[in-house]
Amino acid sequence: MRVVDGHLHLWDPEVLTYEWLDGPLLRSFGPEDLDLALQDAPDGDFGFVFVQAECAPEQSVAEADWVASLAAQVPLRGIVARAPLEDPAATDAHLEAFASKPLVVGVRRMLQSEADGFAAEPGFRDAARAVASAGLPFDACVRWSQLSDVAALADAVPELTIVLDHLGKPPVGSADDAAPADGTPWATELHRLARRHNVVCKLSGLPAESQGEWTAAQLRPFLDVALDAFGPHRLLFGGDWPVSGPYGRWVETVASWLGDRVGAHDRNAVLAENAERVYRLG
Repeated sequence: MRVVDGHLHLWDPEVLTYEWLDGPLLRSFGPEDLDLALQDAPDGDFGFVFVQAECAPEQSVAEADWVASLAAQVPLRGIVARAPLEDPAATDAHLEAFASKPLVVGVRRMLQSEADGFAAEPGFRDAARAVASAGLPFDACVRWSQLSDVAALADAVPELTIVLDHLGKPPVGSADDAAPADGTPWATELHRLARRHNVVCKLSGLPAESQGEWTAAQLRPFLDVALDAFGPHRLLFGGDWPVSGPYGRWVETVASWLGDRVGAHDRNAVLAENAERVYRLG
């Protein structure tokens, strides 16, 4: 099995500053930890796209450099770096810096904690156009109530490829009291967003949204909604490790679900080929 994981995090609080870290995540997660996580994963050929881990904003370029320095220890295919899209001039400066870093294949500006309409500001949209002109996709990390904002951005900047992280963070409940998926406001908004053909969806992050331990049966209905909305050629796998876990169980959950839902060609597309296409991985 070949896997191009489109959503890996790594961090080291002794190298960069991460104000949001707490609990069991408040430590370094580096190549050795990833190797341990992969021991419980199904046998396969794994490659990874690192996604910015929300270090201090002024360290965004340094984060990309630090992750690139780990390429000899991690099967790294690309980096989605942070860019300050609320500030077009600063975005231009970041894009100029990233242009000399071949591993940078996309950008992200976290939106989940911003007010509704943040991405509708003229400056943000101007910066998004600059990202598109640079040939880079934009990762949108939002909560499900903000999916309409992502749709509006997709309409305003149709030349921009938008990668929706974590299925828009639906409310998945707990294993003992699983929330419904189909027919919910989240499902309705996800289907509306999927009408924009410049948007793709990352199958990632659901374990972190679970209230406690999660099961495959609990999360499969949400994967079903995403498949119905986007189809297999606009879905890509993401591990969201170490925020989501256990890593091997999530890989097996998605791979097994794909085996039940689609043929081998589409399974390979979701697990590897779509990420290669969307992020233009060499």
